Amino acid sequence: MRILHTSDWHLGRSFHREDLLGQQAAYVDHLLDVVEGERVDVVVVSGDVYDRALPHVDAVHLADEAFARLAASPAQVVVTSGNHDSAQRLGFGSRLIDAAGVFIRTSAATVGTPVLLEDEHGPVAIHALPYLDPRALAEPWQLPARSHQAAIDAAMVRVRSDLAGRGPRTRSVVMAHAFVAGAEPSDSERDISVGGVSRVATSTFDGIDYVALGHLHGRHTLTDTIRYSGSPLAYSFSEADHRKGSWLVDLDSEGAARAEFVDAPVPRRLARLTGDLEALLADPLLEVHEDSWVQVTLTDRARPRHAMDRLRARFPHTLVLAFAPVGGAPTSTPAARASGRSDHEVTLDFVEALRGAPANPAESALLREAVDACCEDTDLDVLVGGA
Repeated sequence: MRILHTSDWHLGRSFHREDLLGQQAAYVDHLLDVVEGERVDVVVVSGDVYDRALPHVDAVHLADEAFARLAASPAQVVVTSGNHDSAQRLGFGSRLIDAAGVFIRTSAATVGTPVLLEDEHGPVAIHALPYLDPRALAEPWQLPARSHQAAIDAAMVRVRSDLAGRGPRTRSVVMAHAFVAGAEPSDSERDISVGGVSRVATSTFDGIDYVALGHLHGRHTLTDTIRYSGSPLAYSFSEADHRKGSWLVDLDSEGAARAEFVDAPVPRRLARLTGDLEALLADPLLEVHEDSWVQVTLTDRARPRHAMDRLRARFPHTLVLAFAPVGGAPTSTPAARASGRSDHEVTLDFVEALRGAPANPAESALLREAVDACCEDTDLDVLVGGA
């Protein structure tokens, strides 16, 4: 059986206020091309179809289109909910949708009941575990601890009980949305820890032929049989070096899984640049990043004027600008009022501390005007300052 393992679509997500829906639609096109070109039997989507519990209508339309196109393809589809999804909304109508070959599993009540598929070698039981919130399951499942490890352990008891009754010829696949030990997170995943306990041991999935994980946005191979596909697009600058795509997994007659990574299209690359402004604007080697989304950290001792405008003249898609001046920055701004300094002097100190250079005469005059406008009664200013 040929499986295409993907996850963490996060439909409707933006990237530093840049709309990604067109790029997400391009990924859906790519996914359908892979299904057709590689003769995929089943697509597994391991959670976080949407970016939020109440997705934007355009994101819902894209998901509807994606599932309709997959239903019309030769492949069947198994989808689980992630921690970003609303289980109720994503799972609405799932019993009707099953008939179309799209199996959406969002309820803990279905854990232990697999999606059963067949190929020429016999049955494959796909146990699709939705995101399992330990707080919600602690009482109904009588968990020994309020942790993700306890929740997944309880789910795997149900999975193994089902597999034990199916005989040795049934091959097994488990889908799970969790933080499994041995993988590293990026900046764009939502923290799912409960009381600081979030990681799940790889040994939890011992004996399963293939484990298709979701939640982390980087691809990871934890063992030959346990993998994260990662997100199809980068959702933070911490993912600038990620290779995005999905796993194409061949499950042979004995349940041995052989995986090959299929790269997704990269509509716009990410770059993180560090240096002083003039050097970044002049470096010919940075031409390759002129069409990238860019995060810049400037190291100039004095904060350059109009830095973002100047950067965007060369790198039009600069989205994030930070400052880390050489030699470090002041750790605090002057308290000033305690030493009897005027409000105008406090603002001048603040500008110099922030920028690393004093305000010029025009700026000083503007700051004085702003201070006077905030407190027209100078006697009141003195009274408040001395209170």
